[in-house]
Amino acid sequence: MRSFENCFGLSMFSLKTRYAHTDLPEIDFQEHRRKSLEDPNVSAMRTVDQRRVTTYAMSFVAGVAGMYGLKSHMLHYLLFLSPSRDIMAEAQIEISLQDITEGKVAVFKWHDKPIFVYHRPQSIIEQEQQVNSVELRDPERDEQRVQRPQWLIVIGICTHLGCIPIPNAGIIPGGFYCPCHGSHFDGAGRIRRGPAPTNLEIPPYNFITDHTIRIG
Repeated sequence: MRSFENCFGLSMFSLKTRYAHTDLPEIDFQEHRRKSLEDPNVSAMRTVDQRRVTTYAMSFVAGVAGMYGLKSHMLHYLLFLSPSRDIMAEAQIEISLQDITEGKVAVFKWHDKPIFVYHRPQSIIEQEQQVNSVELRDPERDEQRVQRPQWLIVIGICTHLGCIPIPNAGIIPGGFYCPCHGSHFDGAGRIRRGPAPTNLEIPPYNFITDHTIRIG
């Protein structure tokens, strides 16, 4: 039987110690160094301002790109959430006043709410202008509730529990009466008797012409 030394030509006591990676070349990072830092005799603090300018410029460009991307994303998000054209069309309605005769209350629909457009006669206008608003539950003068004396525009929902009042009914001439719990409103839509806490609400509106209003 051959000995270990004869088989491998080695002596167990003649192995030399070898350190790993001693034959690998040293990596040179000089080409990756900044020009301002290549000279080992120059302090890095002398070129810190120059290096900061580069860093600030890169940060500024990245910030502008990020803000532009955020703006595009938010614009897309807002357009997605914005109401469609048919909904926007329902947000405003135009009403012609020419067919509403004096003393008549016309009813229209806006945002699923009834809108009362009351063509008030001169007698009702004078009656409501003479009311002492200080004594009312929800004090408002007549001129505060109308843009033009002959036209009263209110939301036809009782401010008590949401019933729809009846025009030209109740104890006050030219007023509104809620049949649910007996609230009486005058010809300016102000609460005069009953459980309703406030006057009838006035929707946002404006006169486009002398005979046309836009609500909304």
